[in-house]
Amino acid sequence: MGWKLEPRREESRAMMLAAPVIAVVATLIAGAIVFTLLGENGPGAVYQIFVAPLLSLNRWQDLLVKAAPLAIIAVGLSVGFRANIWNIGAEGQYILGGLAGTGVALQTLDLEGGWILPLMILAGVLGGMAWAAVPAFLKTRLNVNEILSSLMLNYVAIQLLYYLMRGPWKDPEGFNFPQTAMFSADQTLPMAVPGTLIHIGVPIAAALGLTAWFLMVRSITGFQIRVIGLAPDAARYGGFRQASTMWLAMLVGGGMAGLAGVLEAAGPFGQMVPQFPTGYGYTAIIVAFLGRLNPLGILLAALVLALTYVGGESAQTVIGLPAAATGVFQAMMLFFLLATDMLVRYRLTRTTPAPARTAPAAAAGEPSAGSGRPGEPPPPAGDRIQRERTEAAAL
Repeated sequence: MGWKLEPRREESRAMMLAAPVIAVVATLIAGAIVFTLLGENGPGAVYQIFVAPLLSLNRWQDLLVKAAPLAIIAVGLSVGFRANIWNIGAEGQYILGGLAGTGVALQTLDLEGGWILPLMILAGVLGGMAWAAVPAFLKTRLNVNEILSSLMLNYVAIQLLYYLMRGPWKDPEGFNFPQTAMFSADQTLPMAVPGTLIHIGVPIAAALGLTAWFLMVRSITGFQIRVIGLAPDAARYGGFRQASTMWLAMLVGGGMAGLAGVLEAAGPFGQMVPQFPTGYGYTAIIVAFLGRLNPLGILLAALVLALTYVGGESAQTVIGLPAAATGVFQAMMLFFLLATDMLVRYRLTRTTPAPARTAPAAAAGEPSAGSGRPGEPPPPAGDRIQRERTEAAAL
């Protein structure tokens, strides 16, 4: 008795929807066990990270603020992932968007007007798109793998950030700290809900998710992206160009990541600092797949991953959990999601051992092969041949 994976005739829609839920539940159980074995309060860690923030109205503000950049980046990445274009450079594009918006802010510190913040946002989007254009160009012109080129550019962006913070953009009145000057009131995001921490980036993220869902489901461009991802040969036969889709996917993903970067710089940070790379670009990959590459699902998945950030901070102060616990839970969630995704195309079936085959015994009185009379053993081969020749001669 055993189990085996058997291919399904078609993908299971039920398992496609259930896999993220199974992955989250498995993460909670495995996380409690792992941290208990490490000598920590495992159940307490799960409670503080995934439950406690949901029970506090004040923590809901933090959840929405943390979920906004994750959702924006993940929605942009999902466009490329649908077309099997793997943009792993969202972290660098997020940093470049923040740097581009900061550059505009530093040039307009002494100015006033409602036009400054929109100009910063536009610069952030263009900065992210410009950084994403590099792997797109390398892929379409030189066939360089976009996974490697976009990933390597993340480290270039981080080093560029460090250089600017310690050199040209360093605040001369910042007591020698590697950071820029604080943004002015016209350069920071207004609050969407007065008296709270919820800035306008939160409704922007929700609006972008809804818009992306409509375009992917109802537009010809969305249909083209889906066809290229599901059936590349059919897409080529239909006249869809892979190169143009590559440029579209990379620029959309880069622009969205850059938008998230400038919104973070002008929102929670209020300036540019070396701690700006928060790992959102990498976490957004988990968000995209946890949301099944559906913009509406991504909005929900962003809240789940935002829990790991907000709850992780609470767990550090309440039960002394290490800061690395956030990354551990995120990694386990991705692991279980990839594992359960196998059940979308395969099903577990029970195997039963085949019965042993035995030669049937000769029935009493039944003639044996080659025997002249019932029950007698077959004659030797030489006698049988001689008898056959004698019978043939008699005929």
